[in-house]
Amino acid sequence: MWVILGVMAIIATLVNLFMYKAGKDYKLAMALGLSLTALTLCAEYSLVSRWVKVEDWAALLDVVPGMERGLWFLTAVSILLNIAPMLLELRSKK
Repeated sequence: MWVILGVMAIIATLVNLFMYKAGKDYKLAMALGLSLTALTLCAEYSLVSRWVKVEDWAALLDVVPGMERGLWFLTAVSILLNIAPMLLELRSKK
């Protein structure tokens, strides 16, 4: 599920950037991109929670350390890319 949500978040972010570039209202796409990013993180947390419930320590030890760094990085990139049009608008108004 997290893969599907992650891909949808990437698509929504790209739509956000393309809509801004085209001069259209991008705020719905921005909200959708950020919301899907949050849902992706929740899905990942649910996956890890299931591993803990079934005591799959090998999966936790193998996946979680690398996954943590990746999720922090990708979440930060998602936030920056989704708010970039707003920041560019503010900059052009000055």
